[in-house]
Amino acid sequence: MRCFRKTFLLLCLILLCLPLLGNSFADKTVAKLDSWGFSPAIIVVIISMIPIIELRGSIPIAIMLFNLPWPEAVLLSIMGNMIPIPFILLLMNWFFALIGRSKTGARFTHWLFARTRRKGKSIEKYEAIGLAIFVGIPLPGTGAWTGAFAANIFGIRFWRSMLFIFFGVLMAAALVTGLSLMGNLAIQ
Repeated sequence: MRCFRKTFLLLCLILLCLPLLGNSFADKTVAKLDSWGFSPAIIVVIISMIPIIELRGSIPIAIMLFNLPWPEAVLLSIMGNMIPIPFILLLMNWFFALIGRSKTGARFTHWLFARTRRKGKSIEKYEAIGLAIFVGIPLPGTGAWTGAFAANIFGIRFWRSMLFIFFGVLMAAALVTGLSLMGNLAIQ
């Protein structure tokens, strides 16, 4: 039974980290920042701000690669993941109006809005609670960045969006941290 549990936990961790493990962008980003002499803490904050990696990549890197204590890894990752969110919420309409002036920008804007509406059915139905759940599920295509886009598209007010995106980031942090710690134990 114990062997089955370890195997199951390791499989869950691998499934959760597949985007990170196969992501040469994350590997190259960490290696480049490390070569520039940034401390592991700064690297964790920076990579958690990047939309492709976010918190679901920064926590495993902090715990498994840099051997940071899990409370520090979580705190740095949450801080970094939340830094761009107010800017996205405040500047998104201006940015898309600007790029929407060109034909290519208008097509991209239309595609992104349609994709977000398709992926954000729970947000549309449950509003702020749906937003927190959407952000809190640590899967590709979800996260704080996509949640900020969705909150803006679905017209959720700024402070309400910030609060529920933060709740979602906390949920994702709890899930990713638990899986990272279990995976770290299984590897040892």
